[in-house]
Amino acid sequence: MINAESQIHGAVYISSRAYNSYQMWKEYCREEIERDIGYATKLNLNALRIWLSYEYWQEEPELLKERFEHLLTVAYSQGIRIMPSLFECCASPQTRERLLDKNPLTAVAVNSPLEEVVNDASCWKDTELFVKWIMEHYSSDERLLAIEIINEPNTPQRFRFARTMVEIAAKLKGSIPITVGSIHAEENLYYLDLGIDIFQFHDNFPSELKSFSDRIQQSLQVADIVGKPIWITEWQRLRKGRIGWNGEGTDNEEWQPEYVTLANVVRESGIGHFFWSLMVKPAYLIGQRKSGTLNGVFHEDGSVWSLEDARAISGHAAFHAEENKKWPDWAKAISETYIKK
Repeated sequence: MINAESQIHGAVYISSRAYNSYQMWKEYCREEIERDIGYATKLNLNALRIWLSYEYWQEEPELLKERFEHLLTVAYSQGIRIMPSLFECCASPQTRERLLDKNPLTAVAVNSPLEEVVNDASCWKDTELFVKWIMEHYSSDERLLAIEIINEPNTPQRFRFARTMVEIAAKLKGSIPITVGSIHAEENLYYLDLGIDIFQFHDNFPSELKSFSDRIQQSLQVADIVGKPIWITEWQRLRKGRIGWNGEGTDNEEWQPEYVTLANVVRESGIGHFFWSLMVKPAYLIGQRKSGTLNGVFHEDGSVWSLEDARAISGHAAFHAEENKKWPDWAKAISETYIKK
């Protein structure tokens, strides 16, 4: 079991041109994964948070395992442990068309499993099998940092689904901790009786530095009261203007990455953390996409969007790479459509 005092320096990782987890595993490229994990080591990261794909597992379980094994082995050889998330709740409703869409203006992250599955407990047998499959293969695999059962359940029925999946995982738990991606620290209490080991919370775009710092301290207190470690597993940048969640845009070029605005607070707090995201990508969620949001540190060629950001995250003022504040060619349609010049 991971020590509560362990210092986690991590990033969310989705391969550069994948818009959802299904695409990442269906289009899996070993050379790309090896390259990107190399980039992570340059930032002195020791963990990556990723999504597996229940939908791809339904189609190709052995191929998913083969590809996941490759990622785990490469990462572990570089001193990086993986926290996979099994299900997703904060994205767009899933359709087959959305799973496959690659148009940067319309492609989206999708919820997993289907909403009709979540809403009908009689349909949970296959999702239970997926959780059991993961736990049987990886519950004591030292290449894993933790197993995140689900990300951001946010309705009563999704919480009920999450509790059932956590309960199944807890019964099969080995030496690897289990956890749930939560927006607020207090939401972790919904699973405390089931035996989750790590608390999480998210704060992507705070509007004030003090409130961000206060939230970290308050979350640490919540976790301390119940004797659990807690990590902030999504953070990005300070946005003093419009936040951008609903496609309303942002102010003062706050659409672009600027991790340096929060990095010192995160580091000084001593909390385990994952920033979003390792690779320069258009926003994961469609509302932020329509606000022109771009996030990430590394372009595919190894240049960085912001040298200042890379230095702040790595903790080394001497970090050096070419700086390139240009949108990737394959994603330019987003900036041309949604960012006001």
